[in-house]
Amino acid sequence: MEKNPTWIPVVALALGRSDGRWLMHRRPAGKAHAGLWEFPGGKVDAGEHPVIALIREIEEEVSISLAPVDLHPAGFAQAEPGGHSAPIVILLYDCRQWRGDPAALEGGELGWFTPPEIALLDKPPLDVELARQLFSKTRP
Repeated sequence: MEKNPTWIPVVALALGRSDGRWLMHRRPAGKAHAGLWEFPGGKVDAGEHPVIALIREIEEEVSISLAPVDLHPAGFAQAEPGGHSAPIVILLYDCRQWRGDPAALEGGELGWFTPPEIALLDKPPLDVELARQLFSKTRP
């Protein structure tokens, strides 16, 4: 009997400003997908609610505070097991309200981009899919 792989739940934030720009994080050297741009976020701990995980991860990595009421599901993407890819599922949340000034606390860099600029950024495959869902009228 084949064992089912354990999926790794991940949360990501689509943080949008009123000028139409969105926050993206460039992964630091030495990490998987180093140098590529992604929606900031991180892994969900065992037993943790995805919204609470996202608030925690963003405070740790981006130095801003979020309220659960301001987080809205915006899409998801998944990587199938096999090859060099971990079997992960990313839940993307849209947010337009936050407290603090974003800063890259765990390395890499942050930038604000328009949707057409995001389309041109080098991104991991799952972030390509998340951006497509976020900026298209067709949601999953």
